[in-house]
Amino acid sequence: MTATVTRRSLLATGTLGIGALALPGMSIAQTVMTARGFTHSVASGEPGQDTMLLWTRYVPASGDSARLVAEVSETADFARVVASGAIITGPWRDWTAKVTVDGLRPGQRYHYRFVAADGTRSPTGLTKTLPAGDAPHFTAAVFSCSNMGFGFFNAYGHAAARDDLDLAIHLGDYFYEYSPDKYPAAAQQVAGRLPQPMAETIHLADYRLRFASYRADPDLQALHARVPWIVQWDDHESANDSWEGGAENHDPATEGDWNARRAASVQAYREWMPVSDEPWKAYEIGTLATLWRTETRLFARSHQNEIDAIVNGPDRDAALRRFRDTVWADPAVTMMGSQQESWLAHDLARSVRQGQKWQVVGFGTIMGNLSTPPQTAGWIDPANTRAVAYVQAGIAAAKAGLPSNFDSWGGYPAARARFLKGAQAADANLVVICGDSHNAWAFDLAQDGRAAGVEFAGHAVTSPGYESAIRRDPADVARALVAANPELKWCDTSRRGYMAMTITPEAVRNDWLFVDTIRERRATASVGHSAQVRRGRRVMAA
Repeated sequence: MTATVTRRSLLATGTLGIGALALPGMSIAQTVMTARGFTHSVASGEPGQDTMLLWTRYVPASGDSARLVAEVSETADFARVVASGAIITGPWRDWTAKVTVDGLRPGQRYHYRFVAADGTRSPTGLTKTLPAGDAPHFTAAVFSCSNMGFGFFNAYGHAAARDDLDLAIHLGDYFYEYSPDKYPAAAQQVAGRLPQPMAETIHLADYRLRFASYRADPDLQALHARVPWIVQWDDHESANDSWEGGAENHDPATEGDWNARRAASVQAYREWMPVSDEPWKAYEIGTLATLWRTETRLFARSHQNEIDAIVNGPDRDAALRRFRDTVWADPAVTMMGSQQESWLAHDLARSVRQGQKWQVVGFGTIMGNLSTPPQTAGWIDPANTRAVAYVQAGIAAAKAGLPSNFDSWGGYPAARARFLKGAQAADANLVVICGDSHNAWAFDLAQDGRAAGVEFAGHAVTSPGYESAIRRDPADVARALVAANPELKWCDTSRRGYMAMTITPEAVRNDWLFVDTIRERRATASVGHSAQVRRGRRVMAA
């Protein structure tokens, strides 16, 4: 069976309404609009030590509102329901339903399902509460950058088959907003993997339909139904390189008011994802760790600078130096905004005072310093003029002491410094996890010449990395990048997959798992690299 998003594959997932799917000649858009019953299986998220948020989508035969009851049991037969909750859903929320149940036990695995008024039952899901007290270990799978058009979600499938995961974390770019023929381009597309709508997502109906297409994927459904998720968006859930006041991929002249588009993307995200409406939140993993999800895109991020605009002038080097000493270093430029910055700094300190052994913070984009080495110029196909120009600008920026990417934390140095100084002041055992770049990285983070923590940065589920533009042995690329960037300790720029992070009282180990392929559905993967940090060291073990 393939994960092709067609009537056949939607039927194969066993959750979309059979009657709707049986009609010949229907598009996915029509299928989603006419499907009835439990259309997209189940999911759980926002785990606590005694609570869990449960999610499903149910469209009644009438197409009107519906009342659902969530049931939780310690056994698969639901012989004894230990927690329950009810909700009314309808077209105002795209028939999605979220119920938070209480009274659960810490560190316990549960079965859950939804029951409709007519007795129809959803598929059964598994979830697990966070531990309390001195838990010996905790393992989370970490994902980002899942573009359906580039291939199959084998990373999700591999993780769903594991029995050692306590949690899944998604750090953004859960889907991509582009028209399916733009990214990927036609030559890069995997047959049958084009999501609806067949246009860019701009309006609420577009974002809802894009979610419906992605959530029809059987491997994604399987992982959602297997473990609880903690999720946060990056830019592509709204538009590329989004910020508080707009996005690179938003044209007000043809696509309307940015605030309306941003609101539509946020509404659809909160409808379709097992996430609360809080923009940021902390989660206590027993005495092992505090985990934070953050918001670094839509609510307070300052407009990121574009390097090509800076270097477009008669004296490029002088322009870069002026930019470095003024605009780039401006303390008013923020990634999170002062309210979230203050909350996170105070909460890091609280976590340390309360005896949490680790402080784990999830961000959408890379925090480690990363600049372009000069030999990169010889790695690019001269026919790829766009890549050539980007690399040349990056090399010039590196000579001026500037990073290669201003859309990551590299473009927000004062905000980065404030965060790391806060972690140092709190005496935190800091672990940063992030996605966005499509490549895999391991950084030692430092501030003012002192170790501040480590960063495990994840590669993409399917979105292409440096290998799409570079014709060079990935081992050569990695050696050059590590040599040019003191904070960078390891990288891989050629493979897709996910991370598995295991927290113990004395160490945090991160495994980068690489799938064998994304061009066909085959959920096989292996650990390509591992790194760990020991408590109190704040640098990766040699």
